[in-house]
Amino acid sequence: MIYESIINKLKKQKLLAVLIDPENYSESELSIRIKIADRQKVDIILIGGSLVSSNLHRPIETIKSLCNIPVVLFPGSLLQISGNADGILLISLISGRNPENLIGNHVAAAPTLKKSGLEILSTAYMLIGNADDSAVGYMSNTRAIPGTKTDIASATAIAGEMIGHKLIYLEGGSGAGKPITAKMITAVKKCISSPLIVGGGIRSRKDAEASYAAGADILVVGNAIEKNPDLIAEISGARFLDYL
Repeated sequence: MIYESIINKLKKQKLLAVLIDPENYSESELSIRIKIADRQKVDIILIGGSLVSSNLHRPIETIKSLCNIPVVLFPGSLLQISGNADGILLISLISGRNPENLIGNHVAAAPTLKKSGLEILSTAYMLIGNADDSAVGYMSNTRAIPGTKTDIASATAIAGEMIGHKLIYLEGGSGAGKPITAKMITAVKKCISSPLIVGGGIRSRKDAEASYAAGADILVVGNAIEKNPDLIAEISGARFLDYL
């Protein structure tokens, strides 16, 4: 079970997830990144994107042929569902007020997901900072929580946890200019007991260490490794530092 594995690993270390948007990779480019992820013992491979329109079966098969890392769907639309994956982040965009992203898409996908055998990871998803200028903000037609409004973000995260989401995800936006602030991460983490995922704008080990130290349990790196696959190895070691 992926969620059980996350909880058990977090007793000893932080986690790292690599996000793959298959639209941005050739098969050889994808293989290079997955082989690095496998050598570095990355914890999760997320696959998906805002504009993915191609079938996900083939890239997932490629990933699974190269490693045993759990492959989890990170869907940007109802088209991005594949039973070849191991699980799915069932995302509710709780920082926005678009009903389709709160429950509408979930209802439409529910029968398919029920039959798929995928492990369902209920995830409260929150856009932070300038994420309303990102692909996620544009495609979801929602605004982000301002990066300085830690009180609003904290209350939103608490609500997400109370509703029953297993994971809380702070998203700075694909290609964000800088990571979510340590102040924001710390404020949210203090209010919840669920694992906290943080993504967006992480481009160096220094960025990773700062986010982990602030309270992130799982970091997601995606856009940056498209340009620099060696960043996977650079960030990977930051998981094992003592942040207590």
